[in-house]
Amino acid sequence: MPGRLVAAWVRRRRGQRGYEGDFLTGDLAGWEGLTEYWSYKDGALVGASPDGLKFNTFLCSKEKYTDFELTFQVKLTGKDWTGNSGVQVRSKIRDGEEDRKHFAVEGPQCDIGDVYWGSLYGEHFGGMMKQAPKEIVAKVLKPDDFNDYSIKVAGKHVTIKLNGETTVDDDFPKLPDDGIIAWQMHAGGPMEVVFKNIKFTDLSKK
Repeated sequence: MPGRLVAAWVRRRRGQRGYEGDFLTGDLAGWEGLTEYWSYKDGALVGASPDGLKFNTFLCSKEKYTDFELTFQVKLTGKDWTGNSGVQVRSKIRDGEEDRKHFAVEGPQCDIGDVYWGSLYGEHFGGMMKQAPKEIVAKVLKPDDFNDYSIKVAGKHVTIKLNGETTVDDDFPKLPDDGIIAWQMHAGGPMEVVFKNIKFTDLSKK
């Protein structure tokens, strides 16, 4: 299908305990999405919609994951809005024809943007699962700069940290046992999201 990125499995040494390495590479091997919105350059994953978007779309891992830690720095820039993004954990691509065409995803999302920074949100999965404390977000968020973001998923427990402050740290019984990881571009006006210094640790291998 034109505009789709369908690549080989992510380059990783299978079976290595606690693997830390090239989770994302320049050719985006191991990921699939709409190529017109995603690129990887200068060591950073960039999502950009210069003309805006009428639907949510995601860059999705081909592989499913269970327990892991994922850290990165992220910056949002929007035209006439703040922009909106997020990282799906233990999720899946939706089954509908239009959903698959747009790479729409359902499952838990570690939210990025507006009043949702640092929250756990259920994308087509029941809505807000845990709102980040607004006073913490207001204190630590750097709206026009890169923010440190940390995600840990272990069993039914999810921990999210924003610039070193814990915003979510709870058990979620409805959390799927495994699923894909996916980076979001949200519907709305023109925006850009940049993820850099991405580090992934597969805790299931430890």
